[in-house]
Amino acid sequence: MVRAIVGANWGDEGKGKITDMLAAKADIIIRFQGGSNAGHTIINKYGKFALHLLPSGVFYDHTTSVIGNGVALNIPYLIKEINEIVEKGVPRPKILVSDRAQLLMPYHILQDTYEEARLAGKAYGSTKSGIAPFYSDKFAKIGIQVSELFDDEILEEKVEKICTLKNVMFKHLYHMPELDKTELMNTLHEYRDMIEPFVCDVSAYLYKAIKEGKSILLEGQLGSLKDPDHGIYPMVTSSSTLAAYGAIGAGIAPYEISDITTVVKAYSSAVGAGEFVSEILDEAVADELRRRGGDGGEFGATTGRPRRMGWFDAVASRYGVRIQGTTEVALTVLDVLGYLDEIPVCVGYDINGEITKDFPTTNKLKLAKPVYEYLPGWKCDIRGIKEYDKLPENCRKYIEFIEKELEVPVKLVSNGPGRDDIIYR
Repeated sequence: MVRAIVGANWGDEGKGKITDMLAAKADIIIRFQGGSNAGHTIINKYGKFALHLLPSGVFYDHTTSVIGNGVALNIPYLIKEINEIVEKGVPRPKILVSDRAQLLMPYHILQDTYEEARLAGKAYGSTKSGIAPFYSDKFAKIGIQVSELFDDEILEEKVEKICTLKNVMFKHLYHMPELDKTELMNTLHEYRDMIEPFVCDVSAYLYKAIKEGKSILLEGQLGSLKDPDHGIYPMVTSSSTLAAYGAIGAGIAPYEISDITTVVKAYSSAVGAGEFVSEILDEAVADELRRRGGDGGEFGATTGRPRRMGWFDAVASRYGVRIQGTTEVALTVLDVLGYLDEIPVCVGYDINGEITKDFPTTNKLKLAKPVYEYLPGWKCDIRGIKEYDKLPENCRKYIEFIEKELEVPVKLVSNGPGRDDIIYR
């Protein structure tokens, strides 16, 4: 059985916790897209962790963690992450890396940094992790596959082509030092030695695992609204954040994905630029929610940047759930809202005087104003509650209101940051 765990919104929904929790009964956990540009925060018996490349089920000794072919593979970052969790007492995980994954190189990070500086006030809010240049090179066919690390003839040809193209840009557009071919080859040889123990034909491995009836989790990065096709383009990421891409980014048949758990936040938050209709514009109100939010405040797990805060957006979330093909919703950080007398929920967008409940394209999104309904708060701490009917009545009404708006059942309710702070409906 293959289950995808993905986000409905801008990312930061709490997918890491849900993956970590469901991994208890899984055999294999796969990262299928993205890179080290976003983090998943996990709190368990070993402590608190912010994972970036490693799948969030890496803390169980019965699981295999896989880096799929769709991932932007920063090899030193991956090795560093493995070593960091082991140093904190986590058993050394079993890791497999697809031989078809492509390498995120130091020059990608340089190019990302240079381009953001060049764009200045019109920048895209990149984390400067090299993600956009990486995927650009992949589709321009000058990327380097893991398998190619073991063939110097191919590498030398690639390095020649890469340096020719990049150095024109670095010298004449960015006015920065050029790449050195010998240094680049040496780096690639270092990467080969670092990654060799983990390399695997992941697609063949997963084909066999599926035939054997193994339980497999596909873990997505970010959320629906950051998808380059269906998100708030151009303020998006550079790989597909949708469950459908899980089949491509892992190397399995699309019909094998039988369950799609989409993680939805009980309020909204976003890191970086882009349209955000339900954003709280009163900074004092936003900061109150930010300080109370998440497991230690709403700050980016990768960048540390304070997240932009908003109320629950039913229009964006319904769209995000639909575009993922959701079979069930996991609603997270519900406990955070216990301090409020009433809770605004964005139920529609006013665009030039017309009310819509359908999520529009970005050019129209810029014109949208939120239409709110106000629900009564429950004014108490709900952490520690394990049964749905033990939740305060207004809390249950809030969940059921969201469920009606999403048009998909809310099966999991997270009421705290810990692995066991969960209610099954």
